[in-house]
Amino acid sequence: MLIYFLLPLIAVALLCVPFIFTAKKIKNGRSPKGAFIGNLCTFAGIMLCALIVPVGNFVSAASEEGVKAALSTGAGLGYLAAALAVGLSCVGSGIAVAAGAPAAIGATSEDPKNFVKALIFVVLGEGIALYGLLIAILIISNVGTALGI
Repeated sequence: MLIYFLLPLIAVALLCVPFIFTAKKIKNGRSPKGAFIGNLCTFAGIMLCALIVPVGNFVSAASEEGVKAALSTGAGLGYLAAALAVGLSCVGSGIAVAAGAPAAIGATSEDPKNFVKALIFVVLGEGIALYGLLIAILIISNVGTALGI
């Protein structure tokens, strides 16, 4: 049982170590390119090990009853609706931030007093994605309630 706690902890520690080296290199004025490549290699190695060597029943398929219930048409449409809510709201948020952030930077460069006002408009654009995530959470919770999960 202790292995279920230690393996993810070791994986997180291995993924965080290159960031320490990156911060040290940036602080000393050197390029953090090697530490970044090390982080990518560590991540790829951990993911490869997770795919090849699953530990016990830690990664396992769902029971047949749960799979049959989850494969109903209504549940599938509910999950599709949640995915569309998040995806489309993130696209809309990206468009809003792409239009608002450069304008905010330009307004701040002309007059630094406009920083807070400009930041509010950028945050309003990002709020769209949060609303989409909230709607998706509500949809998924209702699908789970309908399935008895």
